[in-house]
Amino acid sequence: MKKYSLVAVGGTFDRFHKGHRRLLDEAFRIGNTVMIGVTSDEFASAKGNDIEPCSVRMKNLEEYLSDKDTEYHIMRLEDPYGTTVTDERFDAIVVSRETEPVAHEINEIRKRKGFRELDIITIDMVPADDGIPISSTRIRRGEIDRMGHLLERIRHAIKRKRNQ
Repeated sequence: MKKYSLVAVGGTFDRFHKGHRRLLDEAFRIGNTVMIGVTSDEFASAKGNDIEPCSVRMKNLEEYLSDKDTEYHIMRLEDPYGTTVTDERFDAIVVSRETEPVAHEINEIRKRKGFRELDIITIDMVPADDGIPISSTRIRRGEIDRMGHLLERIRHAIKRKRNQ
C-alpha cells in the first residue's frame, strides 16, 4: 500500500530528461494514482518560443510511463495550479525546489476553499556531470544532453579554461 491515494505532479516536461524522471518516479513511488499536468502550448510559451509542442511532451511522458503499474492520468495545464485547487481528493504534490513556491500557493488557495492542504514532497534537482542542475534550458542551449552529460564543445571549453 502506498502512502497517498491521489498525487499531483506538473511541469512543462520540455526535452524530457533525467530530472523529470526523478520527479515522476517519486510521485509513482508514493501514490496509488498520479495526476500529471503538462503545461499547454499557450501556457508554456511564457518560457520561450522553442519549447516542444505539448503533444510531443505528452507523447514522451506516455513512452516513459508505459511500463508503470500505477494508475495515472495526463492532462493539459492552462495555469500553474490545474485541478489541485478544484478537486478536494488530492493528498500530495511532488515538486522540485524550483517549483516548490507554486505548491505553497496551491495550499493557500485550497485553505481558502476549505480543502485540506496537500503534503508537499520536494525533491532536489538532479545535477549534470558538472554539478549544475539538469534543466530543459541547458539542453536547449546545447550545454548538456538529457541525461546530464556535458556535450563535447562544452567539455572542451571547460578543459581550455582550466589550462589557462
